[in-house]
Amino acid sequence: MGLFDFLTSDIAIDLGTANTLIIHKDTVVVDEPSIIAMDKTTGKVLAIGHTAMQMHEKTNENIKTIRPLKDGVIADFTAAEMMIRGLIKMIDTGNRFFSASHRMVVCIPSGITEVEKRAVKDSCEHAGAKEVYMVHEPIAAAIGIGIDITQPNGVMIVDIGGGTTEIAVIALSGIVCEQSVRIAGDVFTRDIVDYMRREHNLLIGERSAELIKMAIGSASPELEIALEDYQVRGRDLMTGIPKEIKVTYSEIAYSLDKSISKIEEGVMKALEISPPELSADIFKNGIWLTGGGALIHGLDRRISQKTKLPVHIAEDPLKAVVKGTGEVLKNLELYKPVLIS
Repeated sequence: MGLFDFLTSDIAIDLGTANTLIIHKDTVVVDEPSIIAMDKTTGKVLAIGHTAMQMHEKTNENIKTIRPLKDGVIADFTAAEMMIRGLIKMIDTGNRFFSASHRMVVCIPSGITEVEKRAVKDSCEHAGAKEVYMVHEPIAAAIGIGIDITQPNGVMIVDIGGGTTEIAVIALSGIVCEQSVRIAGDVFTRDIVDYMRREHNLLIGERSAELIKMAIGSASPELEIALEDYQVRGRDLMTGIPKEIKVTYSEIAYSLDKSISKIEEGVMKALEISPPELSADIFKNGIWLTGGGALIHGLDRRISQKTKLPVHIAEDPLKAVVKGTGEVLKNLELYKPVLIS
């Protein structure tokens, strides 16, 4: 251990549209929603993460909640910087006297532009990073689920996050072909809100729709094990009075059908443009699902029926990307080819 090691710290960040996870010393130390609550008059940060999420859609005129990331990239630069800084403060580095400077590895969507890369780098530097490395999400996801990406062996990753779905065929430490679809968790949530309004004349908020999605989100109207009906509370659009109704998982499957079809199209397109030798590998290895969207009931079966290929869900799909980013941080030399500095 060096004399000044306490002045620096290495952290791996999965900066997601819905959730941000941070790894420090091989442990996930921060797992919070990517949201910040601010005072409109003073511009002061009131809450970050779970606390801010509880305030979301329940604020008065003096408080606003901001989700700084949209479609996997930074939409509000200032709020993103404040959020990253606040989340880093949650890490207990054991150092009380000096604020450590950080070496960060951050994962980014594969379809990101140069301007968007710059925004991520600047936000991290303003939040106290002395070195910033970036790695593409599908590559981080592959490393996170234990795949040796340095081998000449093709593997297909479908990472369904909050803002984007990243579909990539990976071999020899690089992305051979990819598709980035701007349909993921947030779009599923909006689909549920629209469906409830259209079919039940019930107005519900984002948070309620998110809870429905997590409880009975389904890709198929007929699952092997049926899910229980879910109680939904909202405002009746006809009377304006709050009311409660029950919804079935089949209804939610119907509401999500169109968006899931677009993800299927992206998978098919990526398979079409894969080189033939890698197609042979994918036939043997199958397709891996990661990200929060992988937890939608019956999604693996649906993609498997469409592609006629085996589909596997990662062991801990929500943490696959951040675990991979943590591995990259530990072996910067080995993973140099995948880093964007």
